[in-house]
Amino acid sequence: MTDEVAGAAGEGAIGPLDIRRVMAAIPHRYPMLLVDRVETLVPNERISAIKAVTINEPFFAGHFPGRPIMPGVLIVEALAQAAGVLAVESLGLAGTGKLVYFMSIDEVKFRTPVEPGVLLRLDAAFVQKRASVCKFEGKAYLGDKLAAQANFTAMIADPPKD
Repeated sequence: MTDEVAGAAGEGAIGPLDIRRVMAAIPHRYPMLLVDRVETLVPNERISAIKAVTINEPFFAGHFPGRPIMPGVLIVEALAQAAGVLAVESLGLAGTGKLVYFMSIDEVKFRTPVEPGVLLRLDAAFVQKRASVCKFEGKAYLGDKLAAQANFTAMIADPPKD
């Protein structure tokens, strides 16, 4: 996704979406809910969301004492959650109980550490979309600075049976 596309309002864009709308789209809850707000969502195209990174995050106690840095795997998870909101909203799956599962993660690169006290912008876009499998490109930014990027594939499915 280019910065130009990420910054454009887009045809049919919706947003902002507050935390209640995010929680209606994906099942994640504290401490694993990593999307606080959706700034812009263009159905069937892209999403720009925000994660407010605070020192109160439980992972900072151990990663790393004296030099808190958000674990890279959680940055990728935050990108995937933003993409999950995009998929659920685009495919009209809100309230259906369907879940979005990781299938693969490729070409992950970490560019700069994410520390407490920042707003992490999560931009994700569809690369390919089918009925039950979607491919995404994701980039996480601190202001205009690229912090991380990844390509990933997710499957939309029913939750596991009890």
